[in-house]
Amino acid sequence: MPNTFDAKATLTVSGRQYEIFRLDALQAKYDIARLPFSLKILLENLLRNEDGESIRAQDVEALARWDARAEPSVEIAFTPARVIMQDFTGVPAVVDLAAMRDAMREMDGDPAKINPLAPAELVIDHSVQVDVFGSRGAFARNAELEFERNRERYAFLRWGQGAFDNFKVVPPDTGIVHQVNLEYLARVVYVDETGSSGSVPARAYPDTLVGTDSHTTMINGLGVLGWGVGGIEAEAAMLGQPMSMLIPQVLGFKLTGALHEGATATDLVLTVTEMLRSRGVVGKFVEFYGEGLARLPLADRATIGNMSPEFGSTCAIFPIDDETLNYLRFTGRSEEQVALVEAYCKEQGLWHDPAHEADYSETLSLDLSTVVPSIAGPKRPQDRIALTDAKQSFRAALPDYTDGVAGDAAQRSSTR
Repeated sequence: MPNTFDAKATLTVSGRQYEIFRLDALQAKYDIARLPFSLKILLENLLRNEDGESIRAQDVEALARWDARAEPSVEIAFTPARVIMQDFTGVPAVVDLAAMRDAMREMDGDPAKINPLAPAELVIDHSVQVDVFGSRGAFARNAELEFERNRERYAFLRWGQGAFDNFKVVPPDTGIVHQVNLEYLARVVYVDETGSSGSVPARAYPDTLVGTDSHTTMINGLGVLGWGVGGIEAEAAMLGQPMSMLIPQVLGFKLTGALHEGATATDLVLTVTEMLRSRGVVGKFVEFYGEGLARLPLADRATIGNMSPEFGSTCAIFPIDDETLNYLRFTGRSEEQVALVEAYCKEQGLWHDPAHEADYSETLSLDLSTVVPSIAGPKRPQDRIALTDAKQSFRAALPDYTDGVAGDAAQRSSTR
């Protein structure tokens, strides 16, 4: 690999060495510090994967020179660290890999060479049905029925997990794909034991992904850049193909204050959705920052990230801070991994500093103390209604219906 910018370096954490690609190798010439958190992740991705062909030195320079106010026009190639799938789109992908092995065998090649190049994780959650409920054994019985109904399917996936490298299956009695990704699979900083090109055995870099579900963006709450794609794009990413994208505009969303008691993550996300839909963020990254983040639990951040498709944005990402580390510990990640996340992000300028404001294409701000209990409606998530206004709003939304009921009742009475 060219390493045109001489960015390759070594980071030592807890006595272990990792190969990294330093963003500050570009600082003197391009002022990388001004870039939003999300674009720094993309920049590291280009630095690390520069090959002189699909990713060239001029691509790195184009992102380093990013003009916040310019319309997107420069195309780059993004290489996600991993791919996450649910069963509706994931099973066909495994079938395609199996078919490729058959084709390789017919060509007298080695079928074992057909494997995902990017780690792929398939979480089975879309096919699960609820037959039994309201009893202690409901969960176990529903899982049992699921395996009985789809025995052939699960036998195939079990074979796939054993046959392919870089492929993991999460069974249907574990949780929904976004929850499993957030609580178990996400690394925040990814460690590739085979990616190093020098004497250092492991390479560390930001965890990034694409997923076959539009709400893959829930992982943005953990500081992991990712979004939903179609099945064909996911398969291409599995096979190591970079994804073409325009360098996006980034809207900075500043949070201050703290939620009042009684205001929930739902109230907050409805308020944020209303604001972002009014502004228009289709095709843009949304990035949250500000001193209010310190008082926003990670579960609330994940709720906001999950709603990115409703905003219209490509992603809705939060930076990495102490709350991120607390959540990693809470969900059972190792202390070695937590230490690596903290050291790597601070070394690379990816750690959130509430006093620093990046150069954004545009900004919005919200004082969390102004968020009030709300409901969505009557038609769309962005049609937020304060709970105190629900009664009159309901009546205003259904005037013809209520008049019609009264008229029908009067007509029935007159015909008796």
